[in-house]
Amino acid sequence: MSRAVRILVAVVVLFGGAASLFAAETAPLTRGTAITDPDLLRKLDQNDTLTISRLLWPERNADVPLTTDLLFSSLPQLAPIPPAVDAEFDRYVMRQKALYPTETIGAGEGFDVQLFDRANLKSRDTRFVLAGIVNRMDRAYLSEESCGEIRLIYRLARFETGPGGGKTATRLPMTFNLVMKARDARQMDASGKPLTCAEVARRWLDHGDWQGLIGGSFPDDAMLDRIETNVQISIAPKSALHDFRSDYLLKVFKYDAVTKRFEEAALENQIDRDRILADDALRRDFRDWLLAPENFRELDRGTVLIPEKFLARAALVPTPAGLDASPLQPEFGMMQGEGTDNSKIDPVFTEDDVVGALKQAAARGDMQNIRSVAGFQRRLNDVTCAGCHQIRGIGGFHFPGVDWLADKPSNSTIVPASPHFLGDQLRRRDILTAFAAGKRPDFSRGFASRPQTRGGGELAGTEYLDGWGAHCSLQAAGSGTRDKSFTSWTCAKGLTCQAAAASSRIGMCFIKTR
Repeated sequence: MSRAVRILVAVVVLFGGAASLFAAETAPLTRGTAITDPDLLRKLDQNDTLTISRLLWPERNADVPLTTDLLFSSLPQLAPIPPAVDAEFDRYVMRQKALYPTETIGAGEGFDVQLFDRANLKSRDTRFVLAGIVNRMDRAYLSEESCGEIRLIYRLARFETGPGGGKTATRLPMTFNLVMKARDARQMDASGKPLTCAEVARRWLDHGDWQGLIGGSFPDDAMLDRIETNVQISIAPKSALHDFRSDYLLKVFKYDAVTKRFEEAALENQIDRDRILADDALRRDFRDWLLAPENFRELDRGTVLIPEKFLARAALVPTPAGLDASPLQPEFGMMQGEGTDNSKIDPVFTEDDVVGALKQAAARGDMQNIRSVAGFQRRLNDVTCAGCHQIRGIGGFHFPGVDWLADKPSNSTIVPASPHFLGDQLRRRDILTAFAAGKRPDFSRGFASRPQTRGGGELAGTEYLDGWGAHCSLQAAGSGTRDKSFTSWTCAKGLTCQAAAASSRIGMCFIKTR
């Protein structure tokens, strides 16, 4: 087993001291759940320890990380990614031209709609830099054998030499996530026994010195799971035709151990709305499947896994989005009265369908979050890739990472993650703690807008829960009541829930005004 793979084992499975370096500065919430210390990330990247090329091509002799002009051409594992992304760009351009035939679209200045320049993915001046490492053992309900996931998150950056010889680095709006299994079931601990989920969790929580914990033995690709890409595909300034808008393209590539390549795959829970609405049988199948008691319960808990036959292989996420779920999202326009063309299309779910399923679930005592039709709509949106990315993100990303490339980082890059990401850390840490204690964790989660606190008080009064800018429940006009799904979404003392966008149910916590 190569040295590079051994180091990867140490970092993603035997994680320790990274959090101790950064916790004192900005984010005690991520203690044991993420590595965001800029100095450590810089070290791991610049000494070629955790670059994409080193992890996927550990035997290479190069002393420097591969730039993107060589990355995709030199690593056969990544070969399917560029053509799949190119095809999505081509479809996107055709769609935009059909929607707005009078607007020009292209890469660079001078276009009404400015595309991400795909030349950046074939340039000797760009490469992916390590932006963070995130523990996702809270996703172990999908595969108990792997104990969940560890995500190595990379950000595309351009490196240039100025007229005076000085070098500059600029981050570009694209992330590349290498998703690993948290453990390989054949892996052994120091005593020669199979490595358990409890031991993996303890090593993340203990904050030891990761450099002294190198070990493990498994095939080089045994822990590879998938690659996730997120790219800001376009920016469209405000015009007579539309408001300002930026669109993000999400793709997933699953690792195939037989072909040893990352092959294009469906996005988890990304409902293919257009295909479902166009097929009567598929529409009925989806309705019946989702409203079945066991699946409806998992939808409520946020742990549902929708079958692949209902899913899409790409998602477009428009930003900014309103506080209510956007009718532009694929998950919506599925109920009677939603969207612009629903009068011409039979809905997937009628209000009676949802109300009936809620009554039956309430009788069973199943519901924790969904208590109304609006709650069903919101949950159906935020279990998807696209819907989740629209909620409390930072310009289309939930983990942009600290910009360790900049000498003087801007405010937007000092904060490593979105309010949604930071607000979810208590729940994730609670799951790690349960694993470490040998208990079965509670994998359920609340709505993305309002995280579960799991009994802790760390979020009280913060923007992540009920402080300034937090999402809250508005009283229905004239009734003095709140939607049953969101009654607990209150504001901290001194703040009041105020309408901040075109929403009848969800507002934001602001200072009271007379």
